[in-house]
Amino acid sequence: MSRLLEVKDVGKTYGSVIALRDVSTVVNAGEVTCVLGDNGAGKSTLIKILAGVHQHDRGEFLVEGEPVKFASPREALDRGIATVYQDLAVVPLMSVWRNFFLGSEPTVGFGPFRALDRKKGRETTKKALSDMGIDLRDVEQPVGTLSGGERQCVAIARAVYFGAKVLILDEPTAALGVKQAGVVLKYVAQARDRGLGVVLITHNPHHAYPVADRFLLLKRGVSLGAYEKSEIDLAELTRQMAGGAELEALEHELRAAESPS
Repeated sequence: MSRLLEVKDVGKTYGSVIALRDVSTVVNAGEVTCVLGDNGAGKSTLIKILAGVHQHDRGEFLVEGEPVKFASPREALDRGIATVYQDLAVVPLMSVWRNFFLGSEPTVGFGPFRALDRKKGRETTKKALSDMGIDLRDVEQPVGTLSGGERQCVAIARAVYFGAKVLILDEPTAALGVKQAGVVLKYVAQARDRGLGVVLITHNPHHAYPVADRFLLLKRGVSLGAYEKSEIDLAELTRQMAGGAELEALEHELRAAESPS
């Protein structure tokens, strides 16, 4: 199996604040690695290192076996690492197909006579979306008229079309209802089945478990554990996410305090 990304004991500090410490995981082609944790767990810091926004201070970051320190998101993108952030980089009033290309629009003509190739843009977008199983009636409609789930799916299809090997998804289901979240997870599985390595960032184990192949649990910048799917079930994953051990210790303390001496 092709190993696309690997982080080994990666750490990051901002001044005296330790944002990430000794975190390790892998991302394989055709698999989903899910990073779970509440707010402040270090998920955003890990994404930013993988996406080339920030550089790690300690440990190793390997892309297809080669140690890297990206100087910019462009460098990460050039290595096939595409990141879809929670706030989606879309222009709501612009059409779906223009948002699909955004900065890489097809053109006809040369030099000062170059013009947008609208027909090719529309057809390419419709086919790319259709290949991912997304059926949009009209790619000329403003992207702002789509549901949150549909917008996420357009962003996923865009990354796949432009040759991403690794797709990093930042809380893609966070603001969605149950049905819309299910739609997005279906397209996450589609991207995985097309051979991409997917990094799914979420705080919801119920969204993570159906599609993930491995889990990395973070809390306050430290790994609580890394598991293959065969090593952990949904109940235990949820218990760890909810701080099960801490809750049990608290319950024990409360019982001890309540019991007559």
